[in-house]
Amino acid sequence: MRILVSISRILVGVLFIISGLIKLNDPLGFSYKLQEYFSVDVLNIPFLEPYALIISVLVVVFEVVLGVFLIIGYKPKFTVWSLLGMIVFFTFLTFYSAYFDKVKDCGCFGDALKLTPWESFTKDVILLILILILFIGSKHIKPVFSSLQTTILALLSFIFSFWLGYHVLMHLPVIDFRAYKIGNNILEGMSTPENAPKPIVEYYWKFKVNGEEKIITTDGSYPDVDGDYVDVDSKVIDEGYKPPVVDFSIENSEGDNLTEQFLSEDNLIIVVSYSLEHIEKSGAEKLKAMSDEAIKKGYKVIGLTASGEETKQQIKKTYGLNFDFYLCDEKALKTVVRSNPGILELDRGTVKQKVHWNDIDELKL
Repeated sequence: MRILVSISRILVGVLFIISGLIKLNDPLGFSYKLQEYFSVDVLNIPFLEPYALIISVLVVVFEVVLGVFLIIGYKPKFTVWSLLGMIVFFTFLTFYSAYFDKVKDCGCFGDALKLTPWESFTKDVILLILILILFIGSKHIKPVFSSLQTTILALLSFIFSFWLGYHVLMHLPVIDFRAYKIGNNILEGMSTPENAPKPIVEYYWKFKVNGEEKIITTDGSYPDVDGDYVDVDSKVIDEGYKPPVVDFSIENSEGDNLTEQFLSEDNLIIVVSYSLEHIEKSGAEKLKAMSDEAIKKGYKVIGLTASGEETKQQIKKTYGLNFDFYLCDEKALKTVVRSNPGILELDRGTVKQKVHWNDIDELKL
């Protein structure tokens, strides 16, 4: 049991720390995933959606801290009970998501590693078994260092976790795992290679043959059967290749798609605000000076938002902005940059710079 506890202690502790740090690197992204879980279509607890960000920060900080506690042997009973409570809840959540096909990606490892709902559930079941071993053999979890050293390390893990969460919210994620990171080309990210794997879909045709129902499976072609057609269902067996950039487009108020036109510009500044209704006032106040300087130096400046025309005109008038806002999907804009507003510099579709509105002065024009 001592050996099993030691192995489980290392595996669970390291996994909780890694998983927590990845999400703590992008708590805003994890809060979007929590909002998806809280929505009417999933858990039907929409009253928690406004608190998704604070919940995401507290959950991931607790996740990192518990991993550290387990490794160093700080307060083993509290740690093991907390780990058990968390994994039971997350196992339920991933099973519910997988069984009812509600959320396609659990967000366990943020954008760094995408897991299917069933993969997430399997991971949680394995963790549950390991944590049950720790629960049964908790007496074998001993502190690695002296009492004072262990307490100091535990306190430092709290301080570091909260500092990291605050830092990335006030700036941008330390590591960008998304398709819009600096150096990536958005146009290339939207394209599908010629030899890319195609989706595999099975079709289940229901016929009535000699008074009995019969189901025939094909790849989509109509089956050659002597009977009366009743119904057809389909199931995606393999989704095939999915481009890393999806739902990104630039449209004007008339619905014209201007994506390729703007992504072919040599020097383009894009101001991203997924919702102008919720734009940070301090950030909006910095946009005029930045855009005036950019235009003076030969840049094309545009804005991207999911807000309506009336709101766009109101924001332009309120802050004296001299560039136009175009339409883009809200979810895509939340993925582009974790800031409202956020600023990108593009050169023929390649992301050259990306800054939080707090760091707008660091934008090099």
